[in-house]
Formats: sequence, structure tokens, C-alpha cells
Amino acid sequence: MFAKVAEEGSFAAAAAAMGVSVATVSRAVTRLEERLGGRLFNRTSRRLALTDYGHTLAERAAKIYADAEEAEDFARETSSRPRGLVKLAAPLSFGARWVAPLLPEFFRTYPDIAVDLHLTDVHADLIGDGFDAALRIAIMEDSSLAARLIAPVRRFVVASPAYLLRCGRPQHPHDLGAHQCLTYANRSKRDVWRFTHQSGEECTITPTGALRVTSVEALLPMLIAGLAIAELPEFVATQYFADKQLEPILTDWRLPEGGLYFVTPTARARPAKVSALADFFISRLAAAEWSAETLMGWKPPGHRIK
Repeated sequence: MFAKVAEEGSFAAAAAAMGVSVATVSRAVTRLEERLGGRLFNRTSRRLALTDYGHTLAERAAKIYADAEEAEDFARETSSRPRGLVKLAAPLSFGARWVAPLLPEFFRTYPDIAVDLHLTDVHADLIGDGFDAALRIAIMEDSSLAARLIAPVRRFVVASPAYLLRCGRPQHPHDLGAHQCLTYANRSKRDVWRFTHQSGEECTITPTGALRVTSVEALLPMLIAGLAIAELPEFVATQYFADKQLEPILTDWRLPEGGLYFVTPTARARPAKVSALADFFISRLAAAEWSAETLMGWKPPGHRIK
């Protein structure tokens, strides 16, 4: 009640906002002053103002009040069926291939939840753009965001059999300097490919090629036509391994391994609708049906993401 009086600037306004009588608010503040041993407000018949002592406590009291309201809202929402709109961001190619097909099942399970799905390869600003959550493929760095790992996501350097027959198969990352290597503009550290051999040797190369794209799908026609080499994420590359349209090269080397994460602005007091969405996608995507191990029984060198 002290926090509300400080916010509203009067006992009457605080009482109206809280749905209680002015006398109830006044008595509560008086009891608080007696317990703390200091006056919180200077009162006159026309004016109410915080004392210096009151100013020192008002910000903390407001935070306690906000936390209590958040906890109450969370308890109220989680006690009922998950409902409402969830604004979700996901990578463009991954979202179209692996997220969108799951939505019919999700909506059958949670008919009272609506999803505003944004597919983009640019990392969304969850807080600034008002997103409730994101599916993110990344090597997660320390962040104020709450991130839960769903599955590892490897990257492969790939080419078509026709390209390798015509141009030769690179045996070492340094060999890529003589090849047409296409790049993906939205990739972190996009102008550098970093390799680690199973022996521990490290190698960094700067790819050069005639095409640079903002969507990984735009690389595929050039690759399948046998005109270039490129780096692809596992959830795209493995779709083309089984029928030999593409194949991995430099398989004794690995690129930095990222992961698929469910990310929210905060782990505190997550609404029921967001928790339902998180649990659903984590349960459906954790098996990583796109993985080379699942599809082909192929195990690359190196470690799995922790």
C-alpha cells in the first residue's frame, strides 16, 4: 500500500486503484511507519509528499509490489488452460521445414493459443521487438536471455558428386582456396570458416565465391548444379545426402558446432501459453530427425555440444 500511495500521490487514488477504503490505506501506512520507526510522508490537508526517508524506500517498495503482481498474474494464468497470443521467432529455412509442419498438432492440442510466427535469419531482438520466445540456432554466448538447449546442430562443407568429379575433392581446408566457395551473409563470422581436425589441428580459411546470400536455401541450386562448394547446417544438408545430390567433404574436420535453443526474455514467471509452446517444441524437436546419425548412422569426428 505504501508503494501504491507513493505511485499515485494520494491515499484516495491508491485506495481507488486497490479497491479498498482510504482509511484502510491510511492505517496500513501508519502501521508501517511505526514498525520502521520513521515517517514516510509529509501530510497536510492539501498535499502529500514523500519524506527523504520515504524516497529511499519507495523504489524498493515498488519493486516488491511489481513482483507480487507478477507472481499473482502468473499463478492466475497457470491455474487455467493456456491461452492467448504467443509471438515466436524462428530461422527461415528451419522454421519452414521443421517448425511449420508441427503447428497443426500444436493447435489441436492447444486450441486457445494463437501463434504469431516470424521466420527470419536475422536474430530477433526478443525484448526490443516484443517477442515472447524464439527458436534459435546458434553457438550461444553469455546472455541475459534464458536459453534451453533442444538439440545439437552441426555444419557440413558440401558439394555435389558432379562438382567433385570435375574439380577434384579437397583433402585439406587450405585446398578450398582453389575452389568456388559460396557464403551465407547472416552466418556469425560469415567471412571465416574455422576447422578443427580430429587430431587437434586447427585451420581457418576465408571462402571466396561468386554468390553470397541471405537465405541458405538460395545456395542449393548452385550446389546441386555442380557449380560450387558451400557450408550448410545439418538440418538442410542431410536432406540431400541420402539421394547423393550432395555429399559432405573434409569429413575428418569439424566446424564449430551450435545448437537449437528455445529462448525467452526471462525464465521468471513464464506465462502458461509460453510454457506450453516450449514444452511442445522441445518434445518434438529434441529427437533431431534431421541429424546425420538418425538418417544415415554417420558419426562425424569431434565432440557433441554440451
